[in-house]
Amino acid sequence: MKTTFYGQSTFMIETGGKKMLFDPFISPNPMAKDIDIDSLKPDFILISHGHGDHIADLIQIQHSSGAIVICIAEIANWLGKHGINNAHGMNIGGGFNFDFGRVKMVNAIHSSTLPDGTPGGNPAGFVIYAEGKAIYYAGDTALTYDMKLLADDNLDWAYLPLGDNYTMGVDDAVKASAFINCKNIIGMHYDTFPAIKIDKVAAVEKFVKAGINIKLLEIGESINL
Repeated sequence: MKTTFYGQSTFMIETGGKKMLFDPFISPNPMAKDIDIDSLKPDFILISHGHGDHIADLIQIQHSSGAIVICIAEIANWLGKHGINNAHGMNIGGGFNFDFGRVKMVNAIHSSTLPDGTPGGNPAGFVIYAEGKAIYYAGDTALTYDMKLLADDNLDWAYLPLGDNYTMGVDDAVKASAFINCKNIIGMHYDTFPAIKIDKVAAVEKFVKAGINIKLLEIGESINL
């Protein structure tokens, strides 16, 4: 199982011969200017919520790849009005078995409005169960006590936002790591905008002090999970 970072909260996970792309915000991000979005060709696109910095490239990438979009039901309905009819709508607490493994949609504390002002339903995170591993993608969220419900999943890795201001910051992400009982964290949602700039050296020190393996990937970098 491999993951690749494309900036902000955009990651690819490759597992079971399938590619899952999370929250595609690439072409408007100057930090990701060297990424050719039409070359990504995911089999699935997972959307945590409707904000532009998570779905900016969704429609173009879906059209170029034919990917199935996994998202909250309201966003699936919205996509149907934009010519995407193979979205798989879900809701919080529900799970579904796909050909690469299982996806469960879990709670996130945030907001969700689509670029045209349409309400985007509830924001969400995902737990992916594949290749005998459990991977948590938190989406945009505050620290929430609901995260403790994931402690029994024996998570192998978790993607957590670090940027503060719009989501939890580093200190709360360290607490979240304890709540979910996960020692391997990949940071996301930081540095793209001035309001979410972080001190990466200080952030790493806080995670290491808590006994947590933290990865802050460079854009285009891949690691094995």
